[in-house]
Amino acid sequence: MNTATKLVGLAALATTIAVAAAGCSASAGSGGPVATTAPPNSVDLRMTVWTSNEDQLALFDSIAEEYKSDHPEIKSITFESLPFADYNTTLTTQIAGGNSPDLAWMGDLSKDLIASDALVPLTDTLSETKGWDYDDLLGSVTAEFTADDQLYAYPFSNSPFALYVNESLLAEAGQTLDTDNLTWDQVSAVGSAANAATGKGGFVIRDFNYASWNTLATVWTGWGASAWNEDGTECTFDSDEMVKAFQFLHDAIYVDKSMPGPGTTADFFAGDSAFTIAQVSRASLLDGSFEYAVYPLPAGPEGTYSVIGQAGVGVLESSAHVQEATDFLAFLTNPENAAKLAQFFPPPRESLLTGEKLAEVNTKLTAEQLQTVVVDQISDAVTLPNHTSPAEIAQKAKTALDAMWTPDADVESVLSSVCTAIDPLLAK
Repeated sequence: MNTATKLVGLAALATTIAVAAAGCSASAGSGGPVATTAPPNSVDLRMTVWTSNEDQLALFDSIAEEYKSDHPEIKSITFESLPFADYNTTLTTQIAGGNSPDLAWMGDLSKDLIASDALVPLTDTLSETKGWDYDDLLGSVTAEFTADDQLYAYPFSNSPFALYVNESLLAEAGQTLDTDNLTWDQVSAVGSAANAATGKGGFVIRDFNYASWNTLATVWTGWGASAWNEDGTECTFDSDEMVKAFQFLHDAIYVDKSMPGPGTTADFFAGDSAFTIAQVSRASLLDGSFEYAVYPLPAGPEGTYSVIGQAGVGVLESSAHVQEATDFLAFLTNPENAAKLAQFFPPPRESLLTGEKLAEVNTKLTAEQLQTVVVDQISDAVTLPNHTSPAEIAQKAKTALDAMWTPDADVESVLSSVCTAIDPLLAK
């Protein structure tokens, strides 16, 4: 997740967590499951989420009700929906202000929370919970939320990005796709033709909106580019690969007219564009108003690749009910409930990652589509760029990239300015 608002400083957050945690019970994650000693109806649990989807929240509520029926100490379990754009800032402000939730979703904030000892380690508890089957988790998806061999957040959503196609709009524009040889060049050419014929958008990178630049990793990875080096200490926006990727994007906007420019809204799911790049979990937005197809990401000059967006859920050390919150997390993410959540969020469990299994709860995509765009993509996928101090890095990079979105931009110069802006933060 990106937000333009600066997060609470990492040092301040760490201090706050340490003070808050001092008054809490011992972490349930440090020694396996422990029976609660809380009296009946004495525990109110709160979990922050960034979804407001009624179906998703109803599923969480149903799981919580089932848990409460067997845990008399639990008075209530509340899922607090926070706006996506301000989620990181709101969560860290709650923690710093002594109003910490017990559990929280997290995206790119995870590295800061782990570094500041804000999260309860989960490995022992989950490993020792009967029937939980810790070995079922794919190592490739737990890595983002792991430090020193400890898992700090359960990666409940591991959603590959895919190419959604509005087949009705392509037919209207008299265009077809070579689906056996999908490339970015082909998508741009067909998108340009669709725009010329219908006036609607070509391809849209969902949630980019000329602000959330990390979503462009769904494109630049096909050129072999990355935002920074492997250990995150040096910016690589100025690499030759990145320059070529952004030149492609710039040409798509200002030369080929295959990508809507700044200030132009084209919602694929409302029928306003021929293509979109979006996570598979966004398939829930398909309402049947047009014929559609979904494919893995188009190949770039460096060949085929896959990118996933991840979200984890963890227990805050500053929770007043660490033990009970950790036990609920184990229940929420056990094999049975992970299968339920797979309706919306591709799971981290190998046993659930087959097209047929996912199709049992997914009403929008077929088993074959789910196998192709989810199961076959997860194991070798790269994640969206993630680093400590994500909000500050996001804002500085966005400010530098603003100069890219003009017809006469010097692509190489702009990308060099991005590195000038964020290198001091990466070097910390």
